[in-house]
Amino acid sequence: MTDFTTRPEILGTFGVVTSTHWIASAVGMSILEKGGNAFDAAVATGFVLQIVEPHLCGPGGDMPAIIYSKKTDKVEVICAQGPAPAGATIEHYTAEGLKLIPGDGLLSTVIPGAFDGWMLMLRDYGTMSVREVLEPAIYYAEHGHPVLPRVSATIKGLSDFFAREWPTSHETWLPGGAAPEPHSNFRNPVLADTWKRIIAEAEAVEGRENQVQAARDAFYRGFVAEAIDRYLQTAEVMDASGQRHKGVLSADDMANWSATIEAPQTFDYHDWTVCKTPAWGQGPVLLQSLALLKGFDLGAMDPTGPDFVHHVVEAMKLAYADREVYYGDPDFGQIPTEALLSDGYNDERRRLIGADASLDLRPGTLPGYERQVDATMAMLAEFSGKGSVYEPTMAHLTEKKGDTVHIDVIDRWGNMVSTTPSGGWLQSSPVVPGLGFALNSRAQMFWLKDGLPTSLAPGKRPRTTLTPSLALHQGRPTLAFGTPGGDQQDQWQLPFFLRYAHHGKNLQAAIDAPLFHTTHFPGSFYPRTSEPGHIMIEASFGEATIAELRRRGHRITVADNWSVGRLTAARRDADGLMRAAATPRLMQAYAVGR
Repeated sequence: MTDFTTRPEILGTFGVVTSTHWIASAVGMSILEKGGNAFDAAVATGFVLQIVEPHLCGPGGDMPAIIYSKKTDKVEVICAQGPAPAGATIEHYTAEGLKLIPGDGLLSTVIPGAFDGWMLMLRDYGTMSVREVLEPAIYYAEHGHPVLPRVSATIKGLSDFFAREWPTSHETWLPGGAAPEPHSNFRNPVLADTWKRIIAEAEAVEGRENQVQAARDAFYRGFVAEAIDRYLQTAEVMDASGQRHKGVLSADDMANWSATIEAPQTFDYHDWTVCKTPAWGQGPVLLQSLALLKGFDLGAMDPTGPDFVHHVVEAMKLAYADREVYYGDPDFGQIPTEALLSDGYNDERRRLIGADASLDLRPGTLPGYERQVDATMAMLAEFSGKGSVYEPTMAHLTEKKGDTVHIDVIDRWGNMVSTTPSGGWLQSSPVVPGLGFALNSRAQMFWLKDGLPTSLAPGKRPRTTLTPSLALHQGRPTLAFGTPGGDQQDQWQLPFFLRYAHHGKNLQAAIDAPLFHTTHFPGSFYPRTSEPGHIMIEASFGEATIAELRRRGHRITVADNWSVGRLTAARRDADGLMRAAATPRLMQAYAVGR
Protein backbone atom coordinates (compact mmCIF):
# COMPACT_ATOMS: atom_id res chain seq x y z
CA MET A 1 0.00 0.00 0.00
CA THR A 2 1.42 3.40 -0.97
CA ASP A 3 1.71 6.24 1.50
CA PHE A 4 -1.13 8.73 1.68
CA THR A 5 0.07 12.10 0.34
CA THR A 6 -1.60 15.49 0.48
CA ARG A 7 -1.64 15.60 -3.31
CA PRO A 8 -0.42 13.24 -6.03
CA GLU A 9 3.15 13.01 -7.17
CA ILE A 10 2.83 14.48 -10.67
CA LEU A 11 3.91 12.08 -13.43
CA GLY A 12 4.44 12.68 -17.15
CA THR A 13 6.77 12.51 -20.13
CA PHE A 14 6.34 15.99 -21.66
CA GLY A 15 7.48 18.34 -18.88
CA VAL A 16 7.05 19.37 -15.25
CA VAL A 17 7.11 22.72 -13.46
CA THR A 18 6.90 23.20 -9.71
CA SER A 19 7.10 26.48 -7.82
CA THR A 20 5.93 28.24 -4.69
CA HIS A 21 2.80 29.71 -6.37
CA TRP A 22 0.20 27.94 -8.49
CA ILE A 23 -0.10 30.77 -11.03
CA ALA A 24 3.65 30.82 -11.63
CA SER A 25 3.74 27.04 -12.11
CA ALA A 26 0.89 27.25 -14.60
CA VAL A 27 2.72 30.01 -16.50
CA GLY A 28 5.87 27.89 -16.67
CA MET A 29 3.86 24.97 -18.03
CA SER A 30 2.28 27.23 -20.64
CA ILE A 31 5.77 28.13 -21.89
CA LEU A 32 6.62 24.44 -22.28
CA GLU A 33 3.33 23.95 -24.15
CA LYS A 34 4.32 26.72 -26.58
CA GLY A 35 7.54 24.88 -27.43
CA GLY A 36 9.85 26.63 -24.98
CA ASN A 37 12.45 24.69 -23.04
CA ALA A 38 13.05 24.46 -19.28
CA PHE A 39 15.12 27.65 -19.30
CA ASP A 40 12.45 29.69 -21.07
CA ALA A 41 9.86 28.33 -18.63
CA ALA A 42 11.98 29.10 -15.57
CA VAL A 43 12.51 32.70 -16.69
CA ALA A 44 8.79 33.32 -17.28
CA THR A 45 7.93 31.63 -13.97
CA GLY A 46 10.50 33.76 -12.14
CA PHE A 47 9.11 37.04 -13.44
CA VAL A 48 5.54 36.03 -12.53
CA LEU A 49 6.63 35.18 -8.97
CA GLN A 50 7.85 38.78 -8.65
CA ILE A 51 4.23 39.85 -9.22
CA VAL A 52 2.27 37.23 -7.25
CA GLU A 53 4.71 36.85 -4.32
CA PRO A 54 6.06 40.42 -4.01
CA HIS A 55 6.75 39.92 -0.29
CA LEU A 56 9.16 37.11 -1.21
CA CYS A 57 10.98 38.30 -4.34
CA GLY A 58 11.13 41.26 -6.69
CA PRO A 59 12.87 42.69 -9.76
CA GLY A 60 15.51 44.33 -7.53
CA GLY A 61 16.51 41.04 -5.92
CA ASP A 62 18.99 38.24 -6.59
CA MET A 63 18.93 34.76 -8.09
CA PRO A 64 21.25 31.74 -8.03
CA ALA A 65 20.34 28.86 -10.34
CA ILE A 66 21.78 25.38 -10.82
CA ILE A 67 21.07 24.12 -14.31
CA TYR A 68 21.67 21.09 -16.51
CA SER A 69 21.81 21.68 -20.24
CA LYS A 70 21.25 18.61 -22.41
CA LYS A 71 23.05 20.38 -25.25
CA THR A 72 26.31 20.88 -23.34
CA ASP A 73 25.79 17.89 -21.00
CA LYS A 74 27.03 20.05 -18.10
CA VAL A 75 25.71 21.08 -14.70
CA GLU A 76 26.45 24.77 -14.13
CA VAL A 77 25.65 27.55 -11.67
CA ILE A 78 24.28 30.92 -12.76
CA CYS A 79 25.40 33.44 -10.15
CA ALA A 80 23.07 36.42 -10.20
CA GLN A 81 24.03 37.50 -6.69
CA GLY A 82 24.94 41.15 -7.04
CA PRO A 83 28.00 42.39 -5.12
CA ALA A 84 28.41 45.35 -2.80
CA PRO A 85 28.59 48.81 -4.46
CA ALA A 86 31.86 50.77 -4.69
CA GLY A 87 30.73 53.02 -1.83
CA ALA A 88 29.95 50.13 0.52
CA THR A 89 32.97 50.31 2.81
CA ILE A 90 33.20 49.39 6.48
CA GLU A 91 34.48 52.90 7.16
CA HIS A 92 31.41 54.51 5.60
CA TYR A 93 28.93 52.28 7.46
CA THR A 94 30.62 52.61 10.85
CA ALA A 95 30.82 56.38 10.34
CA GLU A 96 27.02 56.23 10.07
CA GLY A 97 27.01 54.87 13.62
CA LEU A 98 26.27 51.26 12.66
CA LYS A 99 27.59 48.05 14.22
CA LEU A 100 25.36 45.83 12.08
CA ILE A 101 24.00 46.53 8.59
CA PRO A 102 20.23 47.08 8.92
CA GLY A 103 17.86 44.50 7.50
CA ASP A 104 16.01 47.02 5.34
CA GLY A 105 16.36 50.46 3.79
CA LEU A 106 18.94 51.81 1.37
CA LEU A 107 22.27 50.96 3.07
CA SER A 108 21.39 47.27 2.89
CA THR A 109 21.24 47.29 -0.91
CA VAL A 110 23.69 45.53 -3.22
CA ILE A 111 23.60 45.57 -7.04
CA PRO A 112 20.29 44.00 -8.18
CA GLY A 113 21.28 40.69 -9.77
CA ALA A 114 18.12 38.79 -10.68
CA PHE A 115 17.28 40.51 -13.98
CA ASP A 116 20.72 39.92 -15.46
CA GLY A 117 20.69 36.31 -14.29
CA TRP A 118 17.35 35.66 -15.95
CA MET A 119 18.50 37.33 -19.17
CA LEU A 120 21.76 35.35 -19.15
CA MET A 121 19.75 32.13 -18.77
CA LEU A 122 17.43 33.18 -21.59
CA ARG A 123 20.23 34.22 -23.97
CA ASP A 124 22.62 31.31 -23.49
CA TYR A 125 20.23 28.43 -22.78
CA GLY A 126 16.71 29.51 -23.78
CA THR A 127 14.99 29.78 -27.16
CA MET A 128 12.34 32.47 -26.70
CA SER A 129 12.27 36.24 -27.00
CA VAL A 130 12.26 38.81 -24.22
CA ARG A 131 8.63 39.57 -25.06
CA GLU A 132 7.54 35.93 -24.79
CA VAL A 133 9.00 35.43 -21.31
CA LEU A 134 7.90 38.82 -19.92
CA GLU A 135 4.33 38.94 -21.25
CA PRO A 136 2.82 36.70 -18.53
CA ALA A 137 4.28 38.91 -15.78
CA ILE A 138 3.07 42.02 -17.59
CA TYR A 139 -0.42 40.51 -17.79
CA TYR A 140 -0.64 39.97 -14.02
CA ALA A 141 0.91 43.35 -13.21
CA GLU A 142 -1.45 45.14 -15.60
CA HIS A 143 -4.70 43.17 -15.25
CA GLY A 144 -4.23 42.08 -11.67
CA HIS A 145 -3.71 38.93 -9.64
CA PRO A 146 -5.41 37.59 -6.49
CA VAL A 147 -3.55 38.93 -3.46
CA LEU A 148 -2.23 36.28 -1.10
CA PRO A 149 -3.47 36.72 2.48
CA ARG A 150 0.18 37.01 3.59
CA VAL A 151 0.77 39.87 1.16
CA SER A 152 -2.31 41.65 2.43
CA ALA A 153 -1.23 41.16 6.06
CA THR A 154 2.31 42.36 5.32
CA ILE A 155 1.07 45.54 3.63
CA LYS A 156 -1.47 46.23 6.39
CA GLY A 157 1.22 45.78 9.03
CA LEU A 158 3.46 48.29 7.27
CA SER A 159 0.80 50.79 6.16
CA ASP A 160 1.55 53.41 8.82
CA PHE A 161 5.30 53.02 8.36
CA PHE A 162 4.95 53.34 4.58
CA ALA A 163 2.77 56.45 4.93
CA ARG A 164 5.19 58.06 7.36
CA GLU A 165 8.59 56.95 6.02
CA TRP A 166 8.37 55.29 2.58
CA PRO A 167 5.73 57.25 0.64
CA THR A 168 6.63 55.68 -2.71
CA SER A 169 5.84 52.25 -1.24
CA HIS A 170 2.58 53.57 0.21
CA GLU A 171 1.56 54.82 -3.23
CA THR A 172 2.35 51.45 -4.83
CA TRP A 173 1.01 49.00 -2.24
CA LEU A 174 -1.89 51.02 -0.79
CA PRO A 175 -3.44 52.62 -3.89
CA GLY A 176 -6.14 55.05 -2.78
CA GLY A 177 -4.82 54.73 0.78
CA ALA A 178 -6.11 51.22 1.51
CA ALA A 179 -4.21 47.95 1.67
CA PRO A 180 -5.53 45.23 -0.66
CA GLU A 181 -7.80 42.68 0.97
CA PRO A 182 -6.93 38.97 0.74
CA HIS A 183 -7.76 37.52 -2.68
CA SER A 184 -8.71 40.93 -4.09
CA ASN A 185 -7.42 41.81 -7.55
CA PHE A 186 -4.22 43.84 -7.28
CA ARG A 187 -2.34 45.64 -10.05
CA ASN A 188 1.09 47.20 -10.38
CA PRO A 189 0.75 49.27 -13.57
CA VAL A 190 4.03 51.11 -13.08
CA LEU A 191 5.98 47.85 -13.04
CA ALA A 192 4.03 46.67 -16.10
CA ASP A 193 5.14 49.85 -17.89
CA THR A 194 8.77 49.19 -16.87
CA TRP A 195 8.68 45.73 -18.47
CA LYS A 196 6.91 47.09 -21.57
CA ARG A 197 9.61 49.72 -22.03
CA ILE A 198 12.31 47.06 -21.68
CA ILE A 199 10.58 45.02 -24.41
CA ALA A 200 10.36 48.10 -26.65
CA GLU A 201 14.07 48.79 -26.24
CA ALA A 202 14.89 45.13 -26.85
CA GLU A 203 12.82 45.04 -30.04
CA ALA A 204 14.57 48.11 -31.40
CA VAL A 205 17.33 45.72 -32.51
CA GLU A 206 17.27 42.59 -34.69
CA GLY A 207 17.96 39.03 -33.56
CA ARG A 208 16.94 37.16 -30.41
CA GLU A 209 20.31 37.28 -28.64
CA ASN A 210 20.81 40.95 -29.53
CA GLN A 211 17.37 41.71 -28.10
CA VAL A 212 18.24 39.95 -24.84
CA GLN A 213 21.43 42.01 -24.64
CA ALA A 214 19.47 45.21 -25.31
CA ALA A 215 17.13 44.31 -22.42
CA ARG A 216 20.14 43.84 -20.13
CA ASP A 217 21.49 47.21 -21.26
CA ALA A 218 18.14 48.91 -20.62
CA PHE A 219 18.18 47.64 -17.04
CA TYR A 220 21.85 48.03 -16.11
CA ARG A 221 23.04 50.82 -18.40
CA GLY A 222 19.79 52.49 -19.41
CA PHE A 223 16.59 53.94 -18.02
CA VAL A 224 16.26 51.53 -15.05
CA ALA A 225 19.77 52.23 -13.72
CA GLU A 226 19.24 55.95 -14.32
CA ALA A 227 16.00 55.95 -12.30
CA ILE A 228 17.66 54.08 -9.43
CA ASP A 229 20.65 56.44 -9.48
CA ARG A 230 18.44 59.52 -9.58
CA TYR A 231 16.39 58.35 -6.60
CA LEU A 232 19.38 57.30 -4.48
CA GLN A 233 21.20 60.61 -4.95
CA THR A 234 18.69 62.37 -2.69
CA ALA A 235 16.66 59.69 -0.85
CA GLU A 236 17.33 59.33 2.87
CA VAL A 237 15.02 56.82 4.50
CA MET A 238 14.30 55.16 7.83
CA ASP A 239 15.60 51.63 8.35
CA ALA A 240 15.81 49.00 11.09
CA SER A 241 18.59 50.91 12.88
CA GLY A 242 15.99 53.54 13.84
CA GLN A 243 17.84 56.19 11.83
CA ARG A 244 17.50 57.58 8.32
CA HIS A 245 20.29 56.74 5.89
CA LYS A 246 21.19 57.36 2.26
CA GLY A 247 22.20 54.48 0.01
CA VAL A 248 25.54 54.03 -1.76
CA LEU A 249 24.46 52.18 -4.94
CA SER A 250 25.10 54.11 -8.16
CA ALA A 251 24.49 53.77 -11.90
CA ASP A 252 28.22 53.10 -12.33
CA ASP A 253 27.98 50.09 -10.03
CA MET A 254 25.18 48.64 -12.12
CA ALA A 255 26.82 49.42 -15.47
CA ASN A 256 29.99 47.54 -14.63
CA TRP A 257 28.47 44.29 -13.36
CA SER A 258 26.97 41.23 -15.00
CA ALA A 259 25.88 37.75 -13.90
CA THR A 260 28.32 34.86 -14.33
CA ILE A 261 28.33 31.13 -15.07
CA GLU A 262 30.37 28.95 -12.71
CA ALA A 263 31.07 25.32 -11.90
CA PRO A 264 29.02 23.88 -9.01
CA GLN A 265 30.39 22.59 -5.73
CA THR A 266 29.68 18.86 -5.58
CA PHE A 267 29.74 15.97 -3.12
CA ASP A 268 29.25 12.24 -3.67
CA TYR A 269 26.84 10.63 -1.21
CA HIS A 270 26.22 6.91 -1.78
CA ASP A 271 25.04 6.70 -5.43
CA TRP A 272 24.13 10.40 -5.63
CA THR A 273 26.21 13.45 -6.54
CA VAL A 274 24.71 16.62 -5.05
CA CYS A 275 25.47 19.94 -6.79
CA LYS A 276 25.32 23.26 -4.92
CA THR A 277 26.57 26.82 -5.28
CA PRO A 278 30.15 27.55 -4.22
CA ALA A 279 30.76 29.14 -0.82
CA TRP A 280 29.49 32.61 -1.80
CA GLY A 281 26.21 30.91 -0.89
CA GLN A 282 25.40 28.66 2.05
CA GLY A 283 25.01 25.64 -0.28
CA PRO A 284 28.12 23.75 0.89
CA VAL A 285 26.56 23.34 4.37
CA LEU A 286 24.26 20.70 2.90
CA LEU A 287 27.30 18.95 1.42
CA GLN A 288 29.21 19.21 4.72
CA SER A 289 26.20 17.75 6.53
CA LEU A 290 26.13 14.83 4.08
CA ALA A 291 29.87 14.30 4.57
CA LEU A 292 29.28 13.99 8.33
CA LEU A 293 26.16 11.83 8.02
CA LYS A 294 27.80 9.44 5.56
CA GLY A 295 29.29 7.72 8.61
CA PHE A 296 25.89 6.81 10.10
CA ASP A 297 23.34 4.24 8.91
CA LEU A 298 20.51 6.69 8.27
CA GLY A 299 18.65 4.11 6.20
CA ALA A 300 18.17 2.04 9.37
CA MET A 301 16.68 4.99 11.28
CA ASP A 302 12.97 5.82 11.42
CA PRO A 303 12.80 8.98 9.22
CA THR A 304 10.41 10.57 11.73
CA GLY A 305 12.11 9.20 14.82
CA PRO A 306 14.37 10.87 17.39
CA ASP A 307 17.61 9.23 16.18
CA PHE A 308 17.12 10.66 12.68
CA VAL A 309 16.31 14.16 13.92
CA HIS A 310 19.13 14.15 16.48
CA HIS A 311 21.84 13.05 14.05
CA VAL A 312 20.73 15.43 11.31
CA VAL A 313 20.51 18.39 13.69
CA GLU A 314 23.89 17.70 15.31
CA ALA A 315 25.54 17.39 11.88
CA MET A 316 23.96 20.64 10.74
CA LYS A 317 25.19 22.45 13.86
CA LEU A 318 28.77 21.50 12.95
CA ALA A 319 28.36 22.39 9.29
CA TYR A 320 26.77 25.77 10.03
CA ALA A 321 29.49 26.59 12.55
CA ASP A 322 31.98 26.15 9.71
CA ARG A 323 29.80 28.33 7.49
CA GLU A 324 30.22 31.18 9.96
CA VAL A 325 34.01 30.91 9.95
CA TYR A 326 34.96 29.89 6.43
CA TYR A 327 32.34 30.81 3.82
CA GLY A 328 32.46 33.94 1.69
CA ASP A 329 33.16 35.21 -1.82
CA PRO A 330 36.00 33.04 -3.24
CA ASP A 331 37.08 36.01 -5.40
CA PHE A 332 38.26 37.74 -2.20
CA GLY A 333 40.21 34.96 -0.52
CA GLN A 334 40.87 31.26 -0.31
CA ILE A 335 37.82 29.31 0.87
CA PRO A 336 38.93 25.81 1.98
CA THR A 337 35.82 24.01 0.71
CA GLU A 338 37.63 20.86 -0.42
CA ALA A 339 39.24 20.47 3.02
CA LEU A 340 35.86 21.00 4.70
CA LEU A 341 34.39 18.19 2.57
CA SER A 342 37.33 15.80 2.93
CA ASP A 343 37.02 12.37 4.56
CA GLY A 344 39.79 13.05 7.07
CA TYR A 345 38.25 16.28 8.32
CA ASN A 346 34.76 14.79 8.63
CA ASP A 347 35.97 11.58 10.28
CA GLU A 348 37.33 13.80 13.06
CA ARG A 349 34.29 16.07 13.22
CA ARG A 350 31.88 13.15 13.30
CA ARG A 351 33.24 12.14 16.71
CA LEU A 352 31.72 15.35 18.11
CA ILE A 353 28.21 14.00 17.45
CA GLY A 354 27.33 12.36 20.74
CA ALA A 355 24.23 11.07 22.48
CA ASP A 356 23.18 14.50 23.75
CA ALA A 357 22.47 17.87 22.13
CA SER A 358 25.39 20.25 21.89
CA LEU A 359 24.81 23.78 23.14
CA ASP A 360 28.13 25.11 21.78
CA LEU A 361 29.05 26.61 18.42
CA ARG A 362 31.94 24.36 17.38
CA PRO A 363 33.68 25.26 14.11
CA GLY A 364 36.59 23.10 13.01
CA THR A 365 40.07 24.59 12.91
CA LEU A 366 41.92 23.97 9.66
CA PRO A 367 45.72 24.50 9.58
CA GLY A 368 46.49 28.10 8.63
CA TYR A 369 43.04 29.36 9.61
CA GLU A 370 43.51 29.56 13.38
CA ARG A 371 43.39 33.38 13.52
CA GLN A 372 40.28 33.43 11.32
CA VAL A 373 38.52 31.03 13.68
CA ASP A 374 39.48 33.08 16.73
CA ALA A 375 38.50 36.40 15.12
CA THR A 376 35.11 35.06 13.99
CA MET A 377 34.27 33.54 17.36
CA ALA A 378 35.27 36.72 19.19
CA MET A 379 33.05 38.79 16.94
CA LEU A 380 30.09 36.41 17.27
CA ALA A 381 30.40 36.65 21.04
CA GLU A 382 29.54 40.35 20.71
CA PHE A 383 26.29 39.51 18.91
CA SER A 384 25.15 36.50 20.88
CA GLY A 385 21.91 38.07 22.04
CA LYS A 386 18.83 35.91 22.27
CA GLY A 387 15.65 36.51 20.35
CA SER A 388 13.61 35.45 17.39
CA VAL A 389 15.93 34.39 14.63
CA TYR A 390 14.85 35.69 11.25
CA GLU A 391 12.64 33.01 9.77
CA PRO A 392 10.20 34.61 7.45
CA THR A 393 8.20 31.67 6.12
CA MET A 394 6.88 30.72 9.53
CA ALA A 395 3.29 31.70 10.18
CA HIS A 396 3.94 32.16 13.90
CA LEU A 397 6.57 34.86 13.42
CA THR A 398 6.37 38.40 12.09
CA GLU A 399 4.75 39.19 8.75
CA LYS A 400 7.19 42.04 8.19
CA LYS A 401 10.19 39.98 7.11
CA GLY A 402 10.90 39.07 3.51
CA ASP A 403 11.68 35.65 2.20
CA THR A 404 12.20 33.73 -1.00
CA VAL A 405 10.61 31.61 -3.73
CA HIS A 406 11.74 28.46 -5.52
CA ILE A 407 11.31 26.95 -9.01
CA ASP A 408 12.14 23.53 -10.47
CA VAL A 409 11.60 22.78 -14.17
CA ILE A 410 12.41 19.76 -16.36
CA ASP A 411 11.51 19.58 -20.06
CA ARG A 412 11.08 16.69 -22.51
CA TRP A 413 14.66 17.08 -23.77
CA GLY A 414 16.08 16.57 -20.28
CA ASN A 415 17.08 20.16 -19.49
CA MET A 416 16.78 20.93 -15.77
CA VAL A 417 16.57 24.12 -13.68
CA SER A 418 16.63 24.56 -9.91
CA THR A 419 16.54 28.21 -8.86
CA THR A 420 15.85 30.17 -5.68
CA PRO A 421 15.11 33.84 -6.47
CA SER A 422 14.74 36.29 -3.60
CA GLY A 423 15.25 39.86 -2.43
CA GLY A 424 13.71 43.11 -3.51
CA TRP A 425 10.74 42.40 -1.25
CA LEU A 426 8.01 44.99 -0.88
CA GLN A 427 9.10 45.37 2.77
CA SER A 428 12.87 45.53 2.14
CA SER A 429 13.26 48.99 0.68
CA PRO A 430 11.18 51.87 -0.69
CA VAL A 431 9.77 51.54 -4.21
CA VAL A 432 11.95 53.38 -6.72
CA PRO A 433 9.84 56.15 -8.31
CA GLY A 434 8.80 55.39 -11.87
CA LEU A 435 9.86 51.72 -11.77
CA GLY A 436 7.27 50.05 -9.52
CA PHE A 437 9.74 47.91 -7.57
CA ALA A 438 12.06 48.07 -4.55
CA LEU A 439 15.74 47.32 -4.15
CA ASN A 440 17.13 44.43 -2.10
CA SER A 441 18.55 44.16 1.42
CA ARG A 442 21.16 41.43 0.89
CA ALA A 443 24.06 43.53 2.27
CA GLN A 444 22.80 42.76 5.80
CA MET A 445 24.73 39.46 5.48
CA PHE A 446 28.07 41.27 5.64
CA TRP A 447 29.87 41.96 8.90
CA LEU A 448 31.31 45.39 9.69
CA LYS A 449 34.56 43.90 10.99
CA ASP A 450 37.75 43.67 8.92
CA GLY A 451 39.58 40.51 8.02
CA LEU A 452 36.74 37.96 7.69
CA PRO A 453 35.49 36.16 4.57
CA THR A 454 32.16 37.94 5.10
CA SER A 455 33.54 41.41 5.89
CA LEU A 456 31.90 44.17 3.87
CA ALA A 457 33.99 45.27 0.87
CA PRO A 458 33.19 46.92 -2.49
CA GLY A 459 32.66 44.38 -5.27
CA LYS A 460 32.28 41.46 -2.85
CA ARG A 461 29.28 39.15 -3.01
CA PRO A 462 27.39 38.78 0.28
CA ARG A 463 27.33 35.20 1.57
CA THR A 464 23.77 34.60 0.52
CA THR A 465 21.38 32.05 2.01
CA LEU A 466 19.94 31.22 -1.42
CA THR A 467 20.73 27.60 -2.15
CA PRO A 468 19.04 25.61 -4.95
CA SER A 469 19.98 21.94 -5.42
CA LEU A 470 20.48 19.59 -8.36
CA ALA A 471 21.48 15.95 -7.87
CA LEU A 472 22.83 13.29 -10.20
CA HIS A 473 21.93 9.65 -9.59
CA GLN A 474 24.67 7.23 -10.70
CA GLY A 475 26.14 10.08 -12.74
CA ARG A 476 22.90 11.04 -14.53
CA PRO A 477 21.21 14.43 -13.83
CA THR A 478 18.05 13.34 -12.05
CA LEU A 479 16.66 15.57 -9.29
CA ALA A 480 16.05 19.32 -8.91
CA PHE A 481 14.83 20.59 -5.54
CA GLY A 482 14.83 23.50 -3.14
CA THR A 483 12.89 25.70 -0.76
CA PRO A 484 12.63 29.27 0.51
CA GLY A 485 13.48 29.89 4.14
CA GLY A 486 16.65 31.89 4.79
CA ASP A 487 19.04 29.91 7.01
CA GLN A 488 16.53 27.04 7.00
CA GLN A 489 16.77 26.33 3.26
CA ASP A 490 19.43 23.64 3.49
CA GLN A 491 18.01 22.47 6.82
CA TRP A 492 14.72 21.56 5.13
CA GLN A 493 16.31 20.23 1.95
CA LEU A 494 18.58 17.87 3.91
CA PRO A 495 15.89 15.71 5.59
CA PHE A 496 13.88 15.74 2.36
CA PHE A 497 16.87 14.44 0.40
CA LEU A 498 17.84 11.87 3.04
CA ARG A 499 14.32 10.49 3.23
CA TYR A 500 14.16 10.33 -0.55
CA ALA A 501 17.59 8.71 -0.94
CA HIS A 502 17.29 6.21 1.93
CA HIS A 503 13.64 5.43 2.56
CA GLY A 504 12.03 4.89 -0.83
CA LYS A 505 9.53 7.69 -0.43
CA ASN A 506 8.13 9.29 -3.57
CA LEU A 507 8.75 13.02 -4.00
CA GLN A 508 5.42 14.07 -2.55
CA ALA A 509 5.67 11.74 0.45
CA ALA A 510 9.21 12.97 1.17
CA ILE A 511 7.96 16.58 1.06
CA ASP A 512 4.87 15.87 3.17
CA ALA A 513 6.90 14.25 5.96
CA PRO A 514 7.25 16.31 9.17
CA LEU A 515 10.02 18.91 9.18
CA PHE A 516 12.33 20.57 11.70
CA HIS A 517 15.25 23.00 11.88
CA THR A 518 17.66 24.45 14.41
CA THR A 519 18.38 28.09 15.26
CA HIS A 520 21.53 27.07 17.15
CA PHE A 521 23.91 29.20 15.06
CA PRO A 522 23.88 32.96 14.32
CA GLY A 523 21.23 34.02 11.82
CA SER A 524 22.34 35.46 8.49
CA PHE A 525 19.85 38.30 8.74
CA TYR A 526 19.62 41.34 10.99
CA PRO A 527 19.77 41.25 14.03
CA ARG A 528 21.95 38.09 13.69
CA THR A 529 20.71 36.36 16.85
CA SER A 530 21.07 32.69 17.83
CA GLU A 531 19.35 30.23 20.16
CA PRO A 532 21.83 27.53 21.24
CA GLY A 533 20.41 24.02 21.21
CA HIS A 534 17.03 25.14 19.87
CA ILE A 535 14.95 23.05 17.46
CA MET A 536 11.65 24.05 15.91
CA ILE A 537 9.76 20.85 15.10
CA GLU A 538 6.31 20.14 13.67
CA ALA A 539 3.87 18.57 16.12
CA SER A 540 3.22 15.75 13.65
CA PHE A 541 6.46 14.07 14.74
CA GLY A 542 4.44 12.90 17.73
CA GLU A 543 4.81 13.25 21.47
CA ALA A 544 7.21 10.32 21.91
CA THR A 545 9.79 11.64 19.43
CA ILE A 546 9.57 15.18 20.82
CA ALA A 547 9.87 13.96 24.44
CA GLU A 548 12.95 11.87 23.59
CA LEU A 549 14.61 14.85 21.86
CA ARG A 550 13.97 16.94 24.96
CA ARG A 551 15.51 14.18 27.08
CA ARG A 552 18.64 14.40 24.92
CA GLY A 553 18.94 18.09 25.76
CA HIS A 554 17.41 19.72 22.70
CA ARG A 555 15.48 22.90 23.45
CA ILE A 556 12.25 22.33 21.59
CA THR A 557 9.60 24.66 20.21
CA VAL A 558 6.68 22.67 18.82
CA ALA A 559 5.27 24.25 15.67
CA ASP A 560 1.82 23.60 14.28
CA ASN A 561 1.41 20.78 11.78
CA TRP A 562 2.07 21.88 8.19
CA SER A 563 3.87 25.07 9.18
CA VAL A 564 7.58 24.41 8.56
CA GLY A 565 9.21 24.45 5.11
CA ARG A 566 8.14 25.18 1.52
CA LEU A 567 9.86 22.45 -0.53
CA THR A 568 9.38 21.69 -4.21
CA ALA A 569 11.11 19.01 -6.29
CA ALA A 570 11.21 17.50 -9.79
CA ARG A 571 12.83 14.34 -11.15
CA ARG A 572 13.60 12.80 -14.53
CA ASP A 573 14.10 9.03 -14.73
CA ALA A 574 16.46 7.32 -17.16
CA ASP A 575 13.52 6.28 -19.36
CA GLY A 576 12.23 9.87 -19.65
CA LEU A 577 9.45 9.61 -17.06
CA MET A 578 9.21 12.85 -15.09
CA ARG A 579 7.91 13.46 -11.58
CA ALA A 580 7.16 16.62 -9.60
CA ALA A 581 5.85 17.58 -6.18
CA ALA A 582 5.19 20.67 -4.07
CA THR A 583 4.56 21.30 -0.41
CA PRO A 584 1.03 21.73 0.90
CA ARG A 585 2.39 24.08 3.59
CA LEU A 586 1.01 27.65 3.27
CA MET A 587 -1.28 26.31 0.51
CA GLN A 588 0.50 28.18 -2.29
CA ALA A 589 3.05 25.91 -3.96
CA TYR A 590 1.98 23.73 -6.86
CA ALA A 591 3.47 21.16 -9.19
CA VAL A 592 2.10 20.73 -12.71
CA GLY A 593 3.11 18.47 -15.56
CA ARG A 594 1.94 15.97 -18.12
